[in-house]
Amino acid sequence: MTTTTLAARPRITGVGTAVTPASYSQQEVLDAFGITDPKVRSVFLNSAIERRNLTLPAEDEHGVRAPESQGDLLDKHKALALEMGGEALRACLKEAGAELSDLRHLCCVTSTGLLTPGISALLIRELGIDRHCSRTDIVGMGCNAGLNALGVVAGWATAHPGELAVVLCVEACSAAYTVDSTMRTAVVNSLFGDGAAAVALLAGEDPALSPTGAEPPSVLKFASCVIPEAVDAMRYDWDRVQSRFSFFLDPQIPYVVGAHTELVVDRLLAGTGLRRSDIRHWLVHSGGKKVIDAVVVNLGLTRHDVRHTVGVLRDHGNVSSGSFLFSYERLLEEDVARPGEYGVLMTMGPGSTIETALIRW
Repeated sequence: MTTTTLAARPRITGVGTAVTPASYSQQEVLDAFGITDPKVRSVFLNSAIERRNLTLPAEDEHGVRAPESQGDLLDKHKALALEMGGEALRACLKEAGAELSDLRHLCCVTSTGLLTPGISALLIRELGIDRHCSRTDIVGMGCNAGLNALGVVAGWATAHPGELAVVLCVEACSAAYTVDSTMRTAVVNSLFGDGAAAVALLAGEDPALSPTGAEPPSVLKFASCVIPEAVDAMRYDWDRVQSRFSFFLDPQIPYVVGAHTELVVDRLLAGTGLRRSDIRHWLVHSGGKKVIDAVVVNLGLTRHDVRHTVGVLRDHGNVSSGSFLFSYERLLEEDVARPGEYGVLMTMGPGSTIETALIRW
């Protein structure tokens, strides 16, 4: 890859994350809902998750947290999305050395609620962003959607050199919960947490160097893989019994996804002259303990390779589409990336889908 070619590529110039204020251990969540079923408790307590940020329904006079109506959940989604989204966006711009007035394109990603107008328009009004800022909303694609959005916005940044674009993933997972005693619900309720993450892209300008002398990484290439035979294995659809939307995760999905990771990574690296062993940094979606284990086994990675992903799962659970950016932020905090090193970003979600991106410092 020549220097000229790299200079034209969009660079990741900033990242920022945010979570909701209340953090709960798995035991505290079980206690909050009075869950005593041994099988359900085992799902929570063996999840490799220590804490998650959640916005639980308030207790009534008897100390009971009643299920929320779909209308209340949508209100929660809107409120949390704007609160977390604004915080993550400001943090991202600060790291990028930019202001809200510098923003030229805002792409908002969510799967935890439906709003029209979308989060992008609401944030433009809420934060006083320039009304001429172009925008995109990607709704309902699931945990993989952050990389789908990054691919679209990387194209926008390349077509608009010198203009700042941001992808903002906002997942108010507390607004997508169903409270009942089924194992289907237990798997979902044991896993997800509230979180938002933003990443800034800029093409065509000389970037500021990090203390290690590394430029912000360039986004080089994307590769996708849809698994049609597993299209129903992860879904968020209408539960007629509960009269609300609810998630479903097939217990076999970690193994199905894991078995296809080699295929998509090999496609990502095809034509680059790189082998998997040349990838120094792996930033993988914190989809769950079994998902991470399946990726490690199928790609021949070490536990050190996925330390950021494991840490995000431990501290925040699965924060859906923004999870890989939480991992990327942890890598930046280590300040270990050096010029010329490569990284792979990987997300998984409904479809069933695996999304990847190749970056280079």
